[in-house]
Amino acid sequence: MTTDTHPAPPPAPTPLPGAYAPRRAPRALPLAIRGLAYHLNQWGDPAQARAGRPLLVMVHGWMDVGASFQFLVDALAAAEGPAGADRAVVAPDWRGFGRSASSGSDSYWFPDYLGDLDAILDALSPGQPVDLVGHSMGGNVVMAYAGARPQRIRRLVNLEGFGLPRSVPEDAPRRMARWLDELKAPQRFRSFDSLQAVAERLMQNNPRLAPGQAAWLAPHWSRQGDDGRWQLLGDPAHRRVNPLPYRVDEHLAHWACIEAPLLWVQGALTDTAAWWGSRYGVAEFHERLACVRQVRKVVLEGAGHMLHHDQPAALATHLADFLA
Repeated sequence: MTTDTHPAPPPAPTPLPGAYAPRRAPRALPLAIRGLAYHLNQWGDPAQARAGRPLLVMVHGWMDVGASFQFLVDALAAAEGPAGADRAVVAPDWRGFGRSASSGSDSYWFPDYLGDLDAILDALSPGQPVDLVGHSMGGNVVMAYAGARPQRIRRLVNLEGFGLPRSVPEDAPRRMARWLDELKAPQRFRSFDSLQAVAERLMQNNPRLAPGQAAWLAPHWSRQGDDGRWQLLGDPAHRRVNPLPYRVDEHLAHWACIEAPLLWVQGALTDTAAWWGSRYGVAEFHERLACVRQVRKVVLEGAGHMLHHDQPAALATHLADFLA
C-alpha cells in the first residue's frame, strides 16, 4: 500500500453545544489503503480481537460517514454489559466520504469499495475472520464481499442494503449517454452558512434524528472552507450516475456463496416506493434473499432507513444476541 497524494480533510471541529456525549469516544485510525489516505473510526484495540470475539467492522452508506455508527457502538456496549466496554470496533469512511481522501477520479466504481474493504481487513485482521456490518450502500457492499470472501466473515449484518431494481439490456445505451453527459458538467453539493445549519439539514433528512445526535454528527459530516461556509465531506463526483446496469443474477451469485449467518434488519417505517416506485419493493427483495443459506430477519419498530440513528438501543439488542 502506498501513501496518498490527496490530503485528507482536517480533524473534526468541536461539536455544537448540547451535542450527544459518547459512551465510548472514537479514536482516529489513519491507514494507507490502495494509494489513498483512509480515515477509520476506532473503538477499542483491534489487536485485542480473538476468535470468539473478533473485530467488528461497520461500513456506512452513500453520503454518510463512519462516525454515524457512534450511537450504535454505545448502545451495543450497554447491551453487552461489562464485556461490551472493550469490544474492538472500526468504522471506515469510504473513499471520497468523511475524512478519507477522494479517489481523484471523476467517477466511483462499486468494486473499489470491495477492494478497499479487503485491504482494510488485510491490515487489521489478516489471520482471523471478522464480524461485518453494512448499512444501505454499505449493506450491498458487505453482501457482495461476503460472497467473494466467505472465509473472512464470521457473522454478517445487512442494515437495509436492498440492492437495486433489475436493469434490462435496453437501458444500457441511455445510462451510458447520461454518464457521458454528466462527465461534462461540474458536480457540487450545497454548502451551509453555519454548523448549526448542517445539523438542521441532518434533521430535515431524518425527522427522527434527535437534536443532540445531529449536533454531534454535524462536524463529522462537514468542514469549514476557506470562505467560511461549511462544506459536506463528500466528493461531488459521487453524484454521477453509474453507467453500468445492475445485473441482479450476478449479485445473487455472490449472495449464494455467503457462508456466514446473516442478520437482515429493516425499519418498519421505511418506504421503498419513495425510492423506486413500483419498480422494486420489499417483497421482491425477500425473494432474492432466499438464495442466502442462513438468514435471521428483524423488522425494527419506530425506525426508518437510518435505523442505527432512530433505534440504536433496540438494534443493539438484536446485534448483541446475533453476534453472541
